[in-house]
Order: sequence, then C-alpha cells, then structure tokens
Amino acid sequence: MPTVDDDLPSGLGPEQFSARIFGAAGPATGGGLELAPFRGVRFAPEAAGDLAAVTTPPYDLVDDAEVGRLLSGGGHNIVRLNMPRAAGESYREAGETLRRWLAEGVLTTDPDPALYVYEAAKDGTVLQRGLIGALGLRAEADRVVLPHENVFPGPVRDRLALMAAARANLEPIFLVYEGGGDAARLVDDAAREEPLLGFHADDGLTHRLWRIADPALHARVSADLRGKQALIADGHHRYATYRALQARHHALGDGPGPWDRGLALLVDSTRFPPHLGAIHRVLPGLGPADAVERARRAFHVTEFEDENRAVCALGEAQGPAFLLGGGETLHLLTAPDPAALARVMPSEHSPRWRRLDTAILDHLLIGDLWNVPENENAIEVVHDDPSAALDRARRAGGTAVVLNPLKVEDVLAVANGGERVPRKSTSFGPKPRTGLVLRLLDPEGGR
Repeated sequence: MPTVDDDLPSGLGPEQFSARIFGAAGPATGGGLELAPFRGVRFAPEAAGDLAAVTTPPYDLVDDAEVGRLLSGGGHNIVRLNMPRAAGESYREAGETLRRWLAEGVLTTDPDPALYVYEAAKDGTVLQRGLIGALGLRAEADRVVLPHENVFPGPVRDRLALMAAARANLEPIFLVYEGGGDAARLVDDAAREEPLLGFHADDGLTHRLWRIADPALHARVSADLRGKQALIADGHHRYATYRALQARHHALGDGPGPWDRGLALLVDSTRFPPHLGAIHRVLPGLGPADAVERARRAFHVTEFEDENRAVCALGEAQGPAFLLGGGETLHLLTAPDPAALARVMPSEHSPRWRRLDTAILDHLLIGDLWNVPENENAIEVVHDDPSAALDRARRAGGTAVVLNPLKVEDVLAVANGGERVPRKSTSFGPKPRTGLVLRLLDPEGGR
C-alpha cells in the first residue's frame, strides 16, 4: 500500500486508488474485529462551556458558513481542530490549538484506557447505541472491515495532513456489525448507569456518553467481537486516512503503535438498526425541461403537480425509480429500458450491483442520457431531504434527482462480494457527534 502524501501520483482513479489504499494485504495487527480501549480526550464543560455548543455533526456535513456561525458562539468549538482552514488557520495551528487546550484544561485526558458507550436519542427514543474505541485496521482482503464506497485521493490527502499535524483522531468513523452477543449486553448494562455526560443538541438529538474502564469487561468485548465482520457505514475517507497513516509509520520503521488503530463507533445493527437515507443529486447546469425530455428516451415518465404525492409515488415504485424536479412540475421516472441498461451498465459488475438505483442513475441518466461530467461542480448532493434538494434546484435553475434509499441488505451483499456501491449512494445515521471524545496518537496519549 502506498504512502499518501504530496507525491501521490496524479490521474489515479477512485477504483484504483481505493484498491491500493484499502489494501489486498496488510501488516499483522491481529486476527479478527478488534475495538481496543484508549485514554479518551474530552471537553471539560467548566472550561469549554456548553457541550452542545462546542460539538458538531461530522466535518463533511458542516459547510464554511456553518463554521462561521459555530465560531461566533465562542472559541472552543471542535471545528477549530477538525476544520481549521474554514476558520482561517493551518493544520499545524490546529495541532498547536489542541495541545494548548490540553494544557489549559479545556480538554482533559481520561486517566485510564476505556471503551465508551455512545447513545443518540430523540424524544426519549434511543435511535442508536454503540461502543467507541480504537478500531484495529485491517486490509480489505482480510474480510473483517468492509468498505462499501470508493474514496478519492484529495480528501484522503487532506485528512492525512490534518491527522499527522494534530497527531490525533479528531472524530470517530461509524461501523455496523451483526452482533447480539455479550458486547451488546455490556453496552446496555452501561447505559443503565448515570452517564459521564449528556446534552440536547441543535440536531434535535440527545447525546450521552458512558465509560467502561474495567479491563475484565474489555476482555469480554474483545472475545465477543473476535470472528465478527463490520461494515463501514460512514467515514470511508477517514478510514482510508487511518490506513495511509499506518503505512507511513510502518514505512519509516516505526513498528506497531497507535497508528495501527483508528477512532470508531461500532454499533450492533441487530440491536439498533441504522437509518439508511438517500443522497439526492442536484445538477445546477441541467435545465429540468431538458432533463425530462432526454430521460424519455429510456424511461416511463409520470407527471405530478403535488410534491407529497410525487414523493409517495417514488417510495411505492417497484424497481429503479427517480423523481425529477426543479421546475413547476415533478416527473417520476420508472421502468428503464432493458436494452438501454444492457448497453451502458458495466458488465464487470455483479447483477445485484447493476440493479442498484445509484448505479443506474450514474451510468444511464447522468453519464449517458444527460452526458454530465461526474464532479462536484456539475453535481451537488443533499442528504435525506427531498424538499431541500428540490428547493436548491429551483434556486439554481437546475434539476434535482430525488432517490429512494438503498436497502441495507444490498449494501452488505455488494460489500461482501468485494464490490463498492457507487459514490454517494448511502447516508447511514444517526452519525456520531464530533467532539464528544478524541484520541491522541502520541505514545503518552493512550493506546
């Protein structure tokens, strides 16, 4: 696996890059799924202030305007560390800020290694509960940690520069596994006790955290996870960054160390099934009338005046379906022409992959019928909210494509087969809150 730095070769596509970074082989860091305890770093409310005001959603869901709003409430928001450029600072300065906050008591390091139970709830209903720990990094070929999306060199290079400068994992990635065993019981037992911290955030959720510091309980978690397999639900670029940082240290002869693990939330999907939302597209440069006219060449088109009825019809559609909007009316695309699909869908992929809505969107609609380049200037994304995607398209004079979410079983099957779903296919949630617990990579900072 290559070291990823400023010398990364140009022109490497996402499939090639992902295959190299996730790895066909890796260093011997253990056998199965591993979530190790570590000395967590947390905000001290008496110095940092309200935890709801200094923590955020994951970095890739926070835009520059939101960073400005977050910083206006005080200087200790986590974006100073994980999004320093948006705050007008360098990655080196982010690392200096992290160490200064530790010295000043804004951040404190727990005295002993622990696993952390994290919970997100809405109106008293627990949506998610799992373990935060140091995930053992595994090559994809080991079939222990399964990616389901390709990654791109740019974001990995960016996160690697920050991670190396900060010498820390600043936010957990999110994985799911099929458990139902001892680890799940320990998580629920911990959640019956008084939490270490808890607060209600502006995302509408109540976030709570507990510590499991007993080494005997750590051993029980380890025994239960051994032999299990986990799917990366969110954080592919950060997991790839963990792998790149590990490769860099091993290439330098550093041997085993904290770089062989990365901060992660592991959720037992048998106890708390994840919400899998769609990621809708907005194409600002494609007019809605033109988009519908071209789509008629390969789809059955049904017109709707009412947004609610249109979205309901999309959800009830059998087979691949897409809702186009941006103008006065909405248009539901169904029943793609089999001959058109056979002509454009990549034959090297499995039948299940070729039936995915996002694969058909990318290859038949965006790539063939619309001939739109797949880049972030031509295609914007909106997580989960159809109305927000339609509104953005109307403001831009472009076209929104509203999708149904993929099925979890399809994502798992594709990943188990060694394939990736198309980029921006899944929005798993709830995503863990950033800033609840950090992990230092300094030898004295924990395992």
